[in-house]
Amino acid sequence: MNRYEQVAVVLRERMEHGIYRVGDRLPSIRALCREFEVSVSTVQTAYGRLEDAALVEARPKSGYYVLPRQTPTVLPAPTRPAQRPLEVSQWDQVLDLVAAPGSDEILMLGNGIPDLESPTLNPLKRALAGLHRRSGRHGLNYDTLIGSLELRHEITRLATASGCLLHPDDVLITTGCQEALSIAIRTLASPGEVVAVDSPSFYGTMQILKALGLKALEIPTDPCTGISLEALELALEQWPIRAIQVTPTCNNPLGYTMPASRKRALVALAQRFDVAIIEDDIYGDLAFTTPRPKTLKAFDDDGRVLLCSSFSKTLTPGLRVGWIAPGRYRDQVMHMKYVSTGASATLPQLAVAEFIAKGHYAHHLREMIRQYQRHRDILLGWVEQHFPAGTGVSYPQGGFLLWLELPGDVDCVRLNERLAVSNIRIAPGSLFSASGKYRHCLRLNYALSLTPTVAVAVRKVGETVTQMMAEAETTTVT
Repeated sequence: MNRYEQVAVVLRERMEHGIYRVGDRLPSIRALCREFEVSVSTVQTAYGRLEDAALVEARPKSGYYVLPRQTPTVLPAPTRPAQRPLEVSQWDQVLDLVAAPGSDEILMLGNGIPDLESPTLNPLKRALAGLHRRSGRHGLNYDTLIGSLELRHEITRLATASGCLLHPDDVLITTGCQEALSIAIRTLASPGEVVAVDSPSFYGTMQILKALGLKALEIPTDPCTGISLEALELALEQWPIRAIQVTPTCNNPLGYTMPASRKRALVALAQRFDVAIIEDDIYGDLAFTTPRPKTLKAFDDDGRVLLCSSFSKTLTPGLRVGWIAPGRYRDQVMHMKYVSTGASATLPQLAVAEFIAKGHYAHHLREMIRQYQRHRDILLGWVEQHFPAGTGVSYPQGGFLLWLELPGDVDCVRLNERLAVSNIRIAPGSLFSASGKYRHCLRLNYALSLTPTVAVAVRKVGETVTQMMAEAETTTVT
């Protein structure tokens, strides 16, 4: 971390802890130079970063003052998807995103990849290297089908923070959260049947439905409170829904966390209609609030919630370590796991278990949560500065993904094609719908180190959007 970033972080933390309150005058540049033993330019750059994040403002001949933290002026509108089951499409676009060749020249602004450069990951790297040397035959052999006992024990300890009381035997290790979701869906539904999903929804889940010949019933979703329980109740009355799949905590892509009261009501609704819930909690540990929000599983008293997660977003996706707590469906899930991949890789499980047991995971989460919250505010400032007026912007309560709803008739698939010339890629909103809705929306990632190169790229995206809007208006007039 650069010195100006260190100064900015300290000032931000003082504001968060109420040492500097809204409206307070902040220390002068000279005072901070003395306190941190840095140059004037370093402090000026630190204050510049805080201005970019809309946390402070400079007043002529007076100094810097703390601004109230505000949600974006315009939030995305509550979604209104088709009110009938649909076959999932968009595979070509998903493949274009996930199969794009890795290159330092291409700036992937839309991928769901966490920060992989944090020094807090170093103990994990050392654990992997050490286990490779000392685990011997055990590390090279199959683990049990249910997964490493050491890791399952640590997962149950972590789960208490989300309100879940699990036994290690309640947890099954999977090859990433994608396998956990796939196993859960295959356990509950057969080809031709219907799964209700929040909308927009994670494109990986949508493609599981497509591959299994299932239909998606997209339920209207609010960018602050999540899936509409009223619309879901009507859908359950009208359609033979086999399962409900939702991401209620630090949602991807909208970023919301459902209030606890609505989570409880969602579980009660599922009980009334005797339907299972597949809960994707992959971003839950990255919530910005304390205490960490409860999962739906915390309100589940009859085992109908299949809780899926992984360490792909909190640590690194390359480990492919996920898990599922399948409740009453444990036996069926075990069979699906066996016919899917069998036992998951042993060494990554042992490394993650050691990383958690030694306290490194808790430290890593604290650092990432602070960083991602800071990056969210900076990116919000850039969007407000460079995107057209009227752009709807989500206000994520955790994780590292931002959802934008563009004004006018801007097609983000075409936007992505234009940005490719500048070696920039975003995630078009149409990926997150069964039918290709949300073409005027896009997802951005703020886990990236927000370097000047990224700042320029975000500005380029905003300028291109403005240009496309102007072209559309000219065409309409003509």
